[in-house]
Amino acid sequence: MARRSNLIRREGGTYYARIYFPVDLKEHFGSEDKKVSLRTKDETVAKQRLYPELQKWEKVFEDIRSRREITADDKAVAVWQHYENTLEGYDRKQRAMPTPAQQDAELQNLYRRIDMGEINSASFAGMVNAYTDYELMLRARTDDANLRTRKLQALKTALASSDIRLIEPAVADFIARNKLIVEVGSDEHRGLCFLMVRAEIEGLKRTLERDAGDFTGTPADPIVTPAKRPAPVIAAPGETIMELFESYASENPKSIKTDTLNQARRDISTFVQYVGVTFPASSIDKKAVREWKALLVKYPVKATETTAFKGMDIVQTIKHNETVGKPVLSPRTVNRYLSGLGSFCNWLEAHGYIDSNPVDGMSLPKDKRKKVFPFTSEQMTALFHSPLFVGCQSDEAPRFWSKPGNVKIRDHRYWVPLIMLYSGARPAEIAQLLLSDVRQQGEHWIMDITETEGDDEDIEDFKSVKTAGSKRMIPVHPELVKLGFLDHHASIQKAGHTRLFPTAERNSRGQMIADYSREFGRYLTRIGLKAGKGISLYSFRHGAFDALRRAGYMDDEFNFVFGHVSGNSVTRGYGVLQHGVLEKRVELVNSISYEELNLSHLY
Repeated sequence: MARRSNLIRREGGTYYARIYFPVDLKEHFGSEDKKVSLRTKDETVAKQRLYPELQKWEKVFEDIRSRREITADDKAVAVWQHYENTLEGYDRKQRAMPTPAQQDAELQNLYRRIDMGEINSASFAGMVNAYTDYELMLRARTDDANLRTRKLQALKTALASSDIRLIEPAVADFIARNKLIVEVGSDEHRGLCFLMVRAEIEGLKRTLERDAGDFTGTPADPIVTPAKRPAPVIAAPGETIMELFESYASENPKSIKTDTLNQARRDISTFVQYVGVTFPASSIDKKAVREWKALLVKYPVKATETTAFKGMDIVQTIKHNETVGKPVLSPRTVNRYLSGLGSFCNWLEAHGYIDSNPVDGMSLPKDKRKKVFPFTSEQMTALFHSPLFVGCQSDEAPRFWSKPGNVKIRDHRYWVPLIMLYSGARPAEIAQLLLSDVRQQGEHWIMDITETEGDDEDIEDFKSVKTAGSKRMIPVHPELVKLGFLDHHASIQKAGHTRLFPTAERNSRGQMIADYSREFGRYLTRIGLKAGKGISLYSFRHGAFDALRRAGYMDDEFNFVFGHVSGNSVTRGYGVLQHGVLEKRVELVNSISYEELNLSHLY
């Protein structure tokens, strides 16, 4: 299935956010997507601006969804509000009616004007006008009651004849105030009109009863019952989930890697899809997390990158997947989603937005079964005699790597597995090595696994490590020297590159050679070594662990060589020398060996 991306780059270098309109709103927008300029040619800046832009459009979608369909609750509220408005209008007018004292004062003023000669029989029109104001005051209540009686009869007649003209202004006002999109003349519109006519009829009946001093009347029409619209849960400015997440990401109290933060941002966005973009971060509770987790266990793998789910939120995606049948998230991945939200909630708790972390205790049980196994001697022999290592048809598309030929691949695709085999280093750690990281120290050649300062992923020599304990020196194994590793280093240096593997690339998420790691697993399947799960590129790392165990070392003796922190938290804070001096590291790395594995054909 084709993948999709929200970040695109047009000719000229400017980055754009591609906004995919949700399936249920395509008709409203008249298209499938929209491109919005992020006003930058810098990829890092574009990535920073992308998610706020996406969140802005999520608010637009939520607002439209809240307006586009009139619900039964909307109708109940419309009826009750119009009934109450009718009574309130009556009460307001009654309070403005002239009192007996005002009527007497107007009569005395009339007599005064007659006595003063301002009103006399010489001007018949003047006499009529003078008496009119007084007569209107005397008849105000009676005239108003007559008008309401006539309107009541007119509404009853209109209801019987399906005439909605009298009520249309009130209906239009309700639709506008509540931001409903209801097409005038549609069945929904006419239905709402009839309901509000019935509400006004009931209201006018009550006003006539009150004219007679009876304030005990209640609606006889069953549709006219008290109804209140539940108040929406809306965050204060700056306190929505994603707004506070950006504050959390900017502060980054645990020094989380940029890629991990971006992953958490994407994962938490599915929580926001469920609770709503205006949902306050302070309202995140066990119930919301529990319901989100229940959705995650049904959520398809790579849903946001799959065309079949384009424009759908988490609930719509899960519903559609009942038909599509894509595989769903593993428990481990669900726990990753929960972990990202949990770390954010720790920050919210520390800053007083929530009283406790609602994600605590929510993780799914971990699968204790081993997922990755070391290669057997037979598997490694077959692998290192396969086309990727001895000659393939082409070094272009991965499908050609498994076909025998005369093309010898000698870049990171060749060297990363071999270096992992004799060092146990992670693939990304190896692929990002600079030429200066591989150097002679005393009598030994070493690989220096480090990271660059800051998080500028656009510079060519950007490096990162998994944890602080991952920074370490690894001696170059003698077998790698025999295989020509130092010769490769020299040839790359002669070519003028700064990186040991200049063709190794990061994916769109900044992960080094992630695409190659995935393709390597597929390669194992193509050459018949793999069926399902069990072995992968990481099998080399697992094999190196076992090699040192076979050599008689305990895990605590060699963990530091593989970037696993050893020692307690107190001893780790003292001194400046790396744990395990170089001679000890050389002893450990040189102890990595594999019975019956002969790589002399690659020398």
